[in-house]
Amino acid sequence: MLVRLLYVSRAAHSDPASATESILSSARMHNLANGITGILCYGSNIFLQAIEGGRNQVNTLYSQILQDKRHKDVVLLHYEEITERRFGGWTMGQVNLAKLNTSIVLKYSEMPELDPYAVSGTVSLALLEELMATASIIGRA
Repeated sequence: MLVRLLYVSRAAHSDPASATESILSSARMHNLANGITGILCYGSNIFLQAIEGGRNQVNTLYSQILQDKRHKDVVLLHYEEITERRFGGWTMGQVNLAKLNTSIVLKYSEMPELDPYAVSGTVSLALLEELMATASIIGRA
């Protein structure tokens, strides 16, 4: 059974760029072997991540994220059973939230800088889908 999980967290250290690279590197190394796909959005010390895969694999990965010292303030935004993957082309695609077109962000947010803590999981997922449709996601693997 496939599931999709969406969460938000804050970078736990003062060097979020290093944490982002570390997260992307480990995700790309381990996700393919575990059937996990997804997207990591980052910016302003915030991580917004969608992960998809088998229920057991996604739940195990999320449990690891909760214990990961690179993250703090982890909040589950959305979890659902799915019939197909939306982000199946990426072992871990990436989006720099600071480089998004302001009009896209304003479509889903009250302010021109997205705060995933202040919007619903459904809204965050809709934004990720738009980013995919507009080819804003990089790192296809």
